[in-house]
Amino acid sequence: MASVVITGSSKGIGFGLGKAFLLSGHNVVFCGSNAETTQNSQSKVADQCQRNLPQARFFPCDTTQPEQVQALWDYTKSEFSQVDLWINNAGLARTGWSILDIPASEIQRMVQTNLIGTINGCRVAAKGMSGQGEGKIFNILGGGSDGEYFPGMGIYGSTKRALDYFTNALTKELKNTGVLVGKIRPGMVITEAIIREAQENPETFARSRKLMNNLVDQVDTVAPYLAKRMLETKKSGQKIAWLNGGKIAGRMLAGLFRKRPDQFLQHGL
Repeated sequence: MASVVITGSSKGIGFGLGKAFLLSGHNVVFCGSNAETTQNSQSKVADQCQRNLPQARFFPCDTTQPEQVQALWDYTKSEFSQVDLWINNAGLARTGWSILDIPASEIQRMVQTNLIGTINGCRVAAKGMSGQGEGKIFNILGGGSDGEYFPGMGIYGSTKRALDYFTNALTKELKNTGVLVGKIRPGMVITEAIIREAQENPETFARSRKLMNNLVDQVDTVAPYLAKRMLETKKSGQKIAWLNGGKIAGRMLAGLFRKRPDQFLQHGL
């Protein structure tokens, strides 16, 4: 049985991962950025995973604040005695603007959450796991982390590209410590963020809906696969990707012959 910490796990892929680990019999600490979002995750766990509720814990943590990240580590150690997996999932995607048009406040929020928050999580987890002599740290990457360009994602993609470099550097610095470091590319998953942006920019969404429908997946489809692969990882520097090049090509080719069921309808889009 592993003990797992997932930042930003009050919703989206973070909550999906927590649910997948919990249903597999592991201990999980769910955390949102504040008490309200963390309470929401507790309500969802009680509703969807009632039998596993005794193995779940809930702790608010603003990852941009190092002292709160340290408190999250200390809480998990006190509850479960060891932290086996630490997943830096807390992130913010505010897309749809060009680099020149995006509000300065949104730039600040994304850089602080996606980059600084993840660095804080890695530093705390790496120090703690080095003391344990073992543990795994996974960083959730996203669009732009491999250097690809997507319209409207100049700032978001830049934070993820920087995070890819940072994760590579951390992997090298923790070599021979017993702490493994990995990357997660969940692909295009329908989360609250995608739903919000579709509602805020309906015309843009309508133009891309057909293409996106070939590539997107549901959280409950992707999360169990990623959770299983993380548990199985035994080598540092691994990248776990759900939507790889072969899968993209296969889906695009299949889309020429048969229409995939609309993945957005169940979300009211």
